[in-house]
Amino acid sequence: MTQRPAPTGPLSGVRILDLTSVILGPYATQILADFGADVIKVEQPTGDIMRHVGPMRSKAMGHIYLNLNRNKRSIALDLKQRPARDALRKLAATADVFVTNVRPAAMARLGLGYEDIRSINPRIVYASATGFGAGGRYAGKPAYDDLIQGLSGIAAIARDAWGGEPRYMPLAIADRTVGLYLANAISAALFHRERTGEGQAIEIPMFEVFVEYLLGDHLSGLTFDPPEGPHYYPRLVSKHRKPYATKDGYVCALVYTDTHWRSFFRAIDREDLLQDPRFSTHGGRADHIDEVYAFVADTLKTRTTAEWLALLEAADIPAAPLHDIASLLDDPHLNDAGFFRFVDHPTEGRLRMTQVPGTWSASQPAVRSLPPSLGEHSTEVLREAGLSEAEIASALAAGSAA
Repeated sequence: MTQRPAPTGPLSGVRILDLTSVILGPYATQILADFGADVIKVEQPTGDIMRHVGPMRSKAMGHIYLNLNRNKRSIALDLKQRPARDALRKLAATADVFVTNVRPAAMARLGLGYEDIRSINPRIVYASATGFGAGGRYAGKPAYDDLIQGLSGIAAIARDAWGGEPRYMPLAIADRTVGLYLANAISAALFHRERTGEGQAIEIPMFEVFVEYLLGDHLSGLTFDPPEGPHYYPRLVSKHRKPYATKDGYVCALVYTDTHWRSFFRAIDREDLLQDPRFSTHGGRADHIDEVYAFVADTLKTRTTAEWLALLEAADIPAAPLHDIASLLDDPHLNDAGFFRFVDHPTEGRLRMTQVPGTWSASQPAVRSLPPSLGEHSTEVLREAGLSEAEIASALAAGSAA
C-alpha cells in the first residue's frame, strides 16, 4: 500500500462510496476523485468487470480500468453476505455520497436502497445511474452503451450521414456523456446540501440524458408544433462534413462565419462567389450545405496539407491537422501543456497517464494516487469507519480481497 498525498481540489473533504462498475459510473467518480473527493470504490470479490479487459500486465489490472480509477481506494466486499453489508452500512454513516449503477430493485433487496441508507445518514446524497427513468415502461431494464446508442437514434444518424448500415460510434459515447452528467448532478446535490443541510436521492437515466444530448442538435424543425421542417441539423449530417483530402493527406477546417468565408474566397482568389446566394449569407450556406461543403472539398484537393494549414492560419480560419491515436500522443500543444506524463505504478510498472484537464487558480485538482489493486484498501478503510478487527475479518471472510 502506497502513501497517499493529502487531497487537493474543490471537493477535498467529501467522501464518496462508489458502488459503480464498467464505464459510466467509474468515469463520473474519477472526475469527482480528481476534484479532491475521497472515493472509496466498493467492488465485488471478482472486481469491476473492466479490470479484466486487456491488454494488461497483471491480472485484474486492465487498461480501461487503469484509465477510469485513479485517485480512488478499493475495498472488496461480497454484498450478498450480511457481515459485508453491515460493514458497508457503517461506511455509509461516514460518507457524503453513495453512488451506484446497480438496478434499484436489487439494491432494495440487499437493504441498501435510498431509504435504508438515509435511515443511517440523513444527509447522504444517494445517486443512482440507471438505464431508464423510473416513470417509464423501460424502467428496470438493463442498459449498456450500445443499446443506448441504438435506442436514442445515434446509430441511425450515423447511417443517414455516412450511408450504409446503422453503426455505433467507436467509443463509449453514451457512457461517458452520461458519466459527465452524473458527476455534475452529484456536485449540484452537494451544493444544495451545503445551502440547506438536506440530503436527497437523485436518479440519472442513461436513455433520457443521452436523448436530450442528441436532440439538442437534431430535433430541428420538430422543435415546433406543428413542425417547421424535418429533423436533423443538416450541417452535421452532410456527407461532406469530414476531414478534407489534400494533395498529400488531410486537413480539418471549418469555414463558418461570414468573415471566414470572405477571407477564404480572398485566399483562393474567388471573391466572385461572395455574390453567389449559396455562399453569401449564413442562411444561404445552410440551405445549400452539401454544395458548399463539396466546393470546399474540391478546393482543398489542390494543395498540400502544409500549404493549406499555412494559408488558413494566415486567413484566421480554424484549421488543424488530422491526428490518429499515435500522432495525438505527440501533439505539440498537449506536450507543451504537460498533458501526458509517465508514472511508475507499484504493480503495473511504467504507465502513460493524462493529467486532469483545466487549471484552477485556488483549488487545483490533481492526480494524487494511481489506480488501486482489487481490495488494496479494504482493511484501512474499514478501520477508519470504526470496525473492530473481528468485524473486519468477518466482513472480508467471504472471498473478499484484504
